[in-house]
Amino acid sequence: MTDLQDLYQELILDHGSRPRNLKKLAEANHSAEGYNPLCGDKVKVYVNLDGEVVKDISFEGAGCAISTASASIMTETLKGKTRAEADALFEMFHDLVTGQQRKLDSPELGKLAVFSGVSEFPMRVKCATLSWHTLRAAIKGKEEVVSTE
Repeated sequence: MTDLQDLYQELILDHGSRPRNLKKLAEANHSAEGYNPLCGDKVKVYVNLDGEVVKDISFEGAGCAISTASASIMTETLKGKTRAEADALFEMFHDLVTGQQRKLDSPELGKLAVFSGVSEFPMRVKCATLSWHTLRAAIKGKEEVVSTE
């Protein structure tokens, strides 16, 4: 493994075992639930939108290290961002984990670049994107549980 791959793995393991923003957000005005039936990952994303800005965001759930780390880093990354910025980051992240984007030094991605290796494991893409799809549903006010299937 390269030093960069080691660093990426370490960051994913850190967020997977000690997730940030893992709590119910009492002041949330948007939320949605997501489920990956293939591996059993479950997540609930809470968002407090102030107009178009993500004032606060958190999640609850249980899942693999990739799923948990993705939700944790997502919540850190999106605080203070607008809906448009959140949508743009979703697209960039999705392209990254599906192997459609190889530019890892994009400043917008920040810590999300650690998930670049997920594209080599197609079964893990759903783990990495579950919280993101759930976030989109929360912001759009969708009531049904988001499934990666």
